[in-house]
Amino acid sequence: MLDRLFKRRRPEQKGQLQLPSGLWVKCEECKALLFKGELENAQWVCPKCGYHFPVPARDRLYMLFDNGDFQELDADLEPVDYLSFKDRKPYTQRIEEAQKKTGLKDSVVNARGRIDGKEALVSCFDFRFMGGSMGSVAGEKVTRNIERAAEEGIPFICITASGGARMQEGIISLMQMAKTSAALARLEERGVPFISVLTHPTMGGVSASFAFLGDVIIAEPKALIGFAGPRVIEQTIRQKLPKGFQRAEFLLEHGLIDMVVERPKLKGVLSKLITLLGG
Repeated sequence: MLDRLFKRRRPEQKGQLQLPSGLWVKCEECKALLFKGELENAQWVCPKCGYHFPVPARDRLYMLFDNGDFQELDADLEPVDYLSFKDRKPYTQRIEEAQKKTGLKDSVVNARGRIDGKEALVSCFDFRFMGGSMGSVAGEKVTRNIERAAEEGIPFICITASGGARMQEGIISLMQMAKTSAALARLEERGVPFISVLTHPTMGGVSASFAFLGDVIIAEPKALIGFAGPRVIEQTIRQKLPKGFQRAEFLLEHGLIDMVVERPKLKGVLSKLITLLGG
């Protein structure tokens, strides 16, 4: 009778660990099981192997600015389907899905805040929004922050995580490469520092434009950085690439970036650079 009223629970397999969902996270690199609270305190860097988990833009800004306090800028800008682009699904549908998933209007968040008491303007990419791709809005946001920095004499920091230009906007997306680069030329004329922080991944049109134009270029450990991906390059040149090719450490060794900095140390390094560069 009781068997009919209540379903029998199958006995747990010997050695099987039952854990509350949401409290534990598995490291993508070393597969260690990590307590989420401890991981958050470590700024989402695995304490076992040093793997840097992807971080949403607003969370990264919270970790960077004093007391997590910042003013978001240009939050009302959102993309337009200029070309009526259709692939497997319309571009408008992709935008709506990305906005619902991330709570963002587009792939870049602009912010103003203080880093160890020093004012800074930051543009931060969010890879969750269509792979952090750069369309007209992303380019406009980066450009606006650069122009603010030039006008007010405030250091500009750009934190990238992008697969490159957004193909759904065609040539309009590619125009952002020249647009942002031209704005940075004006920033340089004003003598205002620009620090570029490259996170995993920074590829395509983003790396081929403003990402590599910083007065100082920093990368997170093991970040993939380049233009075309390593598999595309191997298939094109029909050669095996060196171990670690296009990773941050490889680029540092070959003089393409200035330093590799772990995430928990980034705020301190940026603070010192702002002072040294005259911010």
